[in-house]
Amino acid sequence: MEKTRKGKRKMFISVLPEEQVEVVLSEEGVIVEYYVEMVHQAKTKGNIYKGIINNIDSNLQAAFVNYGAEKNGFLQVDEVHPEYYSAPHDPSKGKKYPLLQKVLKAGQEVLVQVVKEPTGSKGAFLTSYLSLPGRFLVLTPGREQIGVSRKVESEEERVRLRALLEGATPGPGLGLIVRTVSVGQSKTSIQRDLQFLKRLWKDVRKKGTVEKAPSLIYKELDLAARAVRDYLTDDVGEVWVDDEQTADAVQEFAAIVFPRRTNLVKRHKDTDRTLWERFSMQKQLDQIYSREVSLPSGGRLVFDQTEALMAIDINSGKIAGKTNFESMALRTNMEAAETIAQQLKLRDIGGQIVVDFIEMRDRNHWREVEKTLRAAMKNDRARHDVGKMSRFGLLQIVRQRLGSSALSISTEPCPCCKGTGLRRNMEWQAMQALKDIHRQLRATTASSLRWEAPEELGMYLLNHKRGHLTELENRFERDIDIAIRR
Repeated sequence: MEKTRKGKRKMFISVLPEEQVEVVLSEEGVIVEYYVEMVHQAKTKGNIYKGIINNIDSNLQAAFVNYGAEKNGFLQVDEVHPEYYSAPHDPSKGKKYPLLQKVLKAGQEVLVQVVKEPTGSKGAFLTSYLSLPGRFLVLTPGREQIGVSRKVESEEERVRLRALLEGATPGPGLGLIVRTVSVGQSKTSIQRDLQFLKRLWKDVRKKGTVEKAPSLIYKELDLAARAVRDYLTDDVGEVWVDDEQTADAVQEFAAIVFPRRTNLVKRHKDTDRTLWERFSMQKQLDQIYSREVSLPSGGRLVFDQTEALMAIDINSGKIAGKTNFESMALRTNMEAAETIAQQLKLRDIGGQIVVDFIEMRDRNHWREVEKTLRAAMKNDRARHDVGKMSRFGLLQIVRQRLGSSALSISTEPCPCCKGTGLRRNMEWQAMQALKDIHRQLRATTASSLRWEAPEELGMYLLNHKRGHLTELENRFERDIDIAIRR
């Protein structure tokens, strides 16, 4: 395994041209972030569209917008910018928002941005409060505030960054948010980024006035470009890329951002092994897709997704006996807390999450586990809230889903169990098969009956139910042919 220099991260970009992009960020050889994008399932999050309001639901206080996708997008009342109101509304007189059906109408055109990808039967979640991300800044049309990312914790640095923006005029009706990656950057770099964003907004606004709805107005960068823009920071020591064209583009961008680091971008040219094999990451990547994750002390995490929430169970593994139960429970729970924080990021699990920790009697141990989990999740880019452990060992987490997770875009419900994780056993299936054969023998007068079966069931019938089949043949004086369907 090729060692990562202490204190430095590595970025890996693996590209299958015109098909798939994978991005990994690792620290000391451990994967801390993983993103994947397939071209045929291209992301729409961040895209800006010119849409048409299809209808307004007064009960939900939301508009359904046709923006060119298969399903209409969902635009709720607090995501509608007042510039689209057909009548003025004064929030100081009582209600913060007007009744949507009073200020919007079907057929009205709106510029909307995808906040959350469509999932299952649900359409995309939209907003008319647009934002355009750059390298160091985010431009916010329609909101004139100038702020600094909450993740910039140093008050001294926050003051410095605000000072850099003094005199910066994004333009009427435009606001700015200083991104975390801008920490330590010069005024020149930030001003250059501002000029780029102002030009980009000018293009978006112009296109938004001339294009017919529904249409795409602004397309967010692909994963490889977004990774370099958003994740290539000072603490990344090396960037490995296995595609020549992508490597050249990354090198060009890196030369602008880090002109003195000439050897930052490296090509993986080894044809005998993949990028993941070379840096011993394949096993870690495989674990992301597994229902179970092993813990160092022998315990394991079990992930089960339901319609309402993600349930994570901690199995104790080697815990045994009364004398060391409490200490082993604490150790396993502490390991689980750190691993859960890592897996939530890697799997991009969002919504309600309930963790079933091993029960502990000592309340101080509860607090230790909670503290460890919060500390481990501190660097999570997604917004999240960690609750407190109950006396039953249950702890609730709420986490923002950042995009389409690797699991959601690469898996589908099993055709056998239909996503339940269970299927009828062979004995039960054989009983149903015999019932159907018996029904068909009574219903037809043909000299023989051909009954098709999947290979596993067909072989089970021939090996374990041959006597029953022979009895049916004798009773009805017909031949029964079990045809194996391959």
